[in-house]
Amino acid sequence: MVTCPSAPECRHRNVDCDMKCVIVGAGGHGRVVLDILLNSADHEVVGFLDSNPDLTGRRMDGRLVLGDLSALPGLRDRQGVEGAVVAIGDNNARRELSDRVEQLGLTLINAVHPSANLAHNVILGRNIVVAAGALVCAHCQIGDSAILNTGCIVDHESMIGTAVHICPGARLAGRVTVEAGAFIGIGSTVIQNVRVGFEAIVGAGAVVINDVPPMSTVVGVPAQEIKETMDPETFTAWLMPEVRRAQAVPHPR
Repeated sequence: MVTCPSAPECRHRNVDCDMKCVIVGAGGHGRVVLDILLNSADHEVVGFLDSNPDLTGRRMDGRLVLGDLSALPGLRDRQGVEGAVVAIGDNNARRELSDRVEQLGLTLINAVHPSANLAHNVILGRNIVVAAGALVCAHCQIGDSAILNTGCIVDHESMIGTAVHICPGARLAGRVTVEAGAFIGIGSTVIQNVRVGFEAIVGAGAVVINDVPPMSTVVGVPAQEIKETMDPETFTAWLMPEVRRAQAVPHPR
């Protein structure tokens, strides 16, 4: 872990400031991440990368789409790009792409909005997005490639695993554990001392009062497990359309 020279005031806390960086993913979440980085002014955003070839050469909110991941080595060598943040909503795709970015020799940076409120002893991993108005309380640990979306609350001593997505307005009470790849839906509530298993899904507006089994889906008040689900590919496309583009990104040779 590299400490920023401006610590402890620095929002991202684990990489040097003022890197040239790219945003991987030019969808809606990518635009949110661009806004966060522009507001925080921690890094210089050179542009976007996206697997959709129709977007290459277009501008998104003033930043050019420069190609797909295969463009990264050239951007590093010719333009001095050192950092990247993966702005893909789907948890598995985000985790996979972040691994590939690191394999190409770039540093995964965090995007933390200036209006987010993080306790001084929060521990952040890499490739984390903390959106506007998020509140993270004392002694929380946030794993790599997590998204803490707009206005969510993560209360004291909670543990957020790798590639978790806490959606806008979700509220986690104290000492909650959310395991890797889980999805906590918009406006949902998780009471204290509950564990949400890996790759589980908590539906929008649900109130979770018991542990959630791994790879299950719970909805309702109080939250109950859904036993019958739609086809996984259809469900993923409905839940997070960006995954189709992310999965199409060619591996660099």
